[in-house]
This record gives sequence, C-alpha cells and structure tokens, in this order.
Amino acid sequence: IASDGQVVVKFGNILAKHCLDQRCSVELLRAAEHTQSVCSQLGIVARVKAVTGASKASSELLLSNVQNLIRAVQHILRAAEAACVKGLRQASADPEEEEVAAFCQQWRKNLTQHRAKEALISDRDELGLRKTQGAKAEPTLMSLVQEQPPRSRNIPKHPSPRKGHTVMDRHL
Repeated sequence: IASDGQVVVKFGNILAKHCLDQRCSVELLRAAEHTQSVCSQLGIVARVKAVTGASKASSELLLSNVQNLIRAVQHILRAAEAACVKGLRQASADPEEEEVAAFCQQWRKNLTQHRAKEALISDRDELGLRKTQGAKAEPTLMSLVQEQPPRSRNIPKHPSPRKGHTVMDRHL
C-alpha cells in the first residue's frame, strides 16, 4: 500500500511541475510532500508489525496509517483535478510525464463530455433550480483511477492464508 502511495506522490509531483497555475502547483507539492510522509510512516509501522507480530495496538496503528494515506491520496487527486482544469504545460518526452498528461487529458475529456450532457438535459425545475434527483455526479480523478486495471507487476503474490490469519493480514 505504501509503495502504491509513492506512485501517487510521483503523479502529484509531475502534475505540479507542469501546472500553469502557481497556487495549484504549490498545493500539489504540499499534498505530495504530506503523502510522502504518510507513506514513510506506513512503511515503518508495517515493518515493525512484521517483526513484533500481531498485537491489537500495532494493528490499530497500521489501520490508522492506512486511513491517513487514503485521505492524503484523495487530497492529491482533488488538487490534481484543480490543476487539470486550470491547465497544464506540454509534457516533455519523458514517458512517465506523457502517461500522466494522457491520463489527465482523458479525465478532462470525460468531465467536458459530462458537463455537455448535463447542459443538454433539462434538469431544472419550474423555478430554474437544478433538480437533485437523478443528476449524475461529475467524473473525478478518483473514479478514473478506480477504473484503471491494476498493473500485474504491482500486485504482490500472497501465500494462501494460514489458520489464525485474516484476509487483512495478508494484504497488510
């Protein structure tokens, strides 16, 4: 989980580098730095838990760190959405930067299409106020990330669970 967080940190740093808006760039860098810290803490807690064994306190600490990482990743993705809307500079020839730019362009295209559909569909009441029932939420970077198939090289192979071990132990 911590190594996947590092991937999101790298994503945030690349976007910050190419963001046209200075405030968005600074916010992305702050979010990436915070996420980097949380990833490091999670890695340390996971290694300590692996050595010391399963205790309730260490499991709770590990879970707390995972929750902090999820919130930090969400912060990066919200800041990335703002950066994408404000605009990005042309990506260099670096394949990672090109991949990030393509990902962001796909999200922005989805957002534009969603907004165009919403504008065509009259979802206003007689007073001109937007109806809330039946309205679809705008696409987010988080939803686009969740749609991406996992890369096989990032998926660790776990042995079958042994008696006394839970599914959560295998993934942590």
